[in-house]
Amino acid sequence: MPNTRVIHGFHAVTSRLRQNPASVKELYLDAAREDRRARVLAQSAESRGTRIVRVDEKRLDGLTHHARHQGVAAVVEVAALPTHIEDVLEGVQEPPLLLILDGVTDPHNLGACLRVADAMGVHAVIAPKDRAVGITAVVSKVASGAAETVPYIPVTNLARSMRDLKARGIWLMGADERAEQDVYRARLSGPVAWVLGGEGEGMRRLTREECDELVRIPMLGSVESLNVSVSAGICLAETRRQRQAA
Repeated sequence: MPNTRVIHGFHAVTSRLRQNPASVKELYLDAAREDRRARVLAQSAESRGTRIVRVDEKRLDGLTHHARHQGVAAVVEVAALPTHIEDVLEGVQEPPLLLILDGVTDPHNLGACLRVADAMGVHAVIAPKDRAVGITAVVSKVASGAAETVPYIPVTNLARSMRDLKARGIWLMGADERAEQDVYRARLSGPVAWVLGGEGEGMRRLTREECDELVRIPMLGSVESLNVSVSAGICLAETRRQRQAA
């Protein structure tokens, strides 16, 4: 089916039914599930006029490529999001707020980053085509709808794309645990693109060198590091706080 995607799991499907019921074309439920959670979901779908198809677990495994579907999947219509950063920036009515992810390969981390980006009003998430997971069914499930609301823009050459953003007046702020200045002392009220590295290695050297400024998140407890989505949430929330204060 053109312009559609299969999402799975109770949380992802329930969120989509609540946020955009018209986009849910078909709901697939495990015929063996008669528990309260399945009944409530079916009632919610029926009340919104969604077609419900009862299938066996094998059919659900095939639909979701053997993901942990919890006995539920849905075919949803995917909104046409911008695929180029130029298109995103043309439609922005405030100083741009972007998130650049260098080498996030875990679908759960990317899904969580998209969810944070949606909550913080990020205009687009940019990532390299290589060394990155891209949008998958697992990413969509973890993102709980954010994969269909936040433009995800894969680029061939991340360093070149970062230079293009700088030419447009966007300040590239890198999150790096080795930086001297902490995030709460940075000035973030203008156009900003936050740059975060992926699991393990963090930002690549060339990516770090393209940043205009590097800051760290002060760690006051015994934990030495944070998940990339948690770091993104802290940096983006501080940006929004400063913008409101300004």
